[in-house]
Amino acid sequence: MESRYLKWSALIVAFFAVLTATAQKRYEFSVREALDYARKNSAQVKNALIGIESQKQVNREITALAFPQINGSMGANYNPNVTVQQFPNFIAQGTYGVLAAEGVKNGSGVTVTSPSDFGLIAAQFGTKFNANYGLTLNQLLFDGQVFVGLQARKTSIDFATKNVEVTDEIIKANIYKIYYQLAASIEPLRIVDANIAASTKLRNDLQKIYENGFAEKLEVNQAEVQLANLQAERIKALNTIANGYLGLKMLMGMPMKDTLVLTDSLTYEKIKDGVLENSVYNYADRKEFQLAEIGKKLREFDIKRYKLTQAPIVSLSSNYSRISQSDKFNFFGGAKWYPSSSVGVNISIPIFDGFARSARIEQARLRLQETENEMENLKLSIDQEVNQALNNYRSALETLENQKRNIDLAQLVYDQSKLKYEQGLGETSGITLAQRDLQVAQSNYLLSLYDAINAKVDFLKATGRL
Repeated sequence: MESRYLKWSALIVAFFAVLTATAQKRYEFSVREALDYARKNSAQVKNALIGIESQKQVNREITALAFPQINGSMGANYNPNVTVQQFPNFIAQGTYGVLAAEGVKNGSGVTVTSPSDFGLIAAQFGTKFNANYGLTLNQLLFDGQVFVGLQARKTSIDFATKNVEVTDEIIKANIYKIYYQLAASIEPLRIVDANIAASTKLRNDLQKIYENGFAEKLEVNQAEVQLANLQAERIKALNTIANGYLGLKMLMGMPMKDTLVLTDSLTYEKIKDGVLENSVYNYADRKEFQLAEIGKKLREFDIKRYKLTQAPIVSLSSNYSRISQSDKFNFFGGAKWYPSSSVGVNISIPIFDGFARSARIEQARLRLQETENEMENLKLSIDQEVNQALNNYRSALETLENQKRNIDLAQLVYDQSKLKYEQGLGETSGITLAQRDLQVAQSNYLLSLYDAINAKVDFLKATGRL
């Protein structure tokens, strides 16, 4: 009966949700299936998963620094005016030196001697055309920052993955609350429909009594007002449920035009469900604390990275190129190409940087202290959250039990008042008052039911057992 009523109410809600649109798909979900759907379609989860892929690409970029870096180059130049350079006239100086050494005499019979100034000569060095092509290779052999970056790759992925789990945990808690509140919406509809049925019967009975002259028209009118209020309450309840379904679809990432039917039900026993029998918790069970622990590891990597910047950076470099020069553009013909190559090891030794390195190390240490302080504060926050959730859950269960007894008592009072009136021993005002008290008790019970649902989800989340 309950399952049939749940599906019936869900179909009505679906009608409100899609309005005049035609539903394209229909889903019948348990709470677990709703969670699985949300993990695949929620925008928040999708973005968190993108964060993992983004971190993978960052890791690829870091890994690339450890691989050889190979670059090719080629170029050609045309020099309309080859650069002219002046330099001492070494040709004349050499010639005079030979003549003087040989004792050669000039036309006057005087031995040739070198002048004091030979002057300058100008000459063009180079050709009008030159071209080159080649390859360069650089291989990093050791760099402290790259080395630590390679070590931190897995931890970075773990951090991004754990962030997805934290996001999933938040969405899971909200889905649990809304799902079970909607699953419990069968109860207010059942109560309202039962009240409408009872009020309709009372109105009909009063109408017959009035027609027989044993009741006043005022009593009939009061019953009509009460019935109209209940019918308005039913419409309001249906609208609230419909909006709840829209909110659940939004949280799950489901199109509003699709139909959603909830297959899980919620009972008083399921709310209690032995949760309080195990209230022991560990900080490590909380996704937020697990995320903070990974963040602490990343801070420690930061310190290690800055410390290793004090070590030398060693790299291997090599290049190979071919060069051609000519006064004619004949590089693809008979031009000659001359090879050039080199291989070298480069070592960069940090000596003094104005204490910038030590400042960065100290900043990293301070950030680590901040993370450790935040973790201690998170422990206090978890303690406070668990104890508060435990208190709320216990209180919600006790209130729910009291309201359950109260609604049974109010129903008994209403039934007795109605029976007395039917036997001619009571007045319609007594029935009206008892009915109002019953509706208040029913309303309080529903509120305590929703509070108990929320309190249970909050307690399970606080203890890391959601």
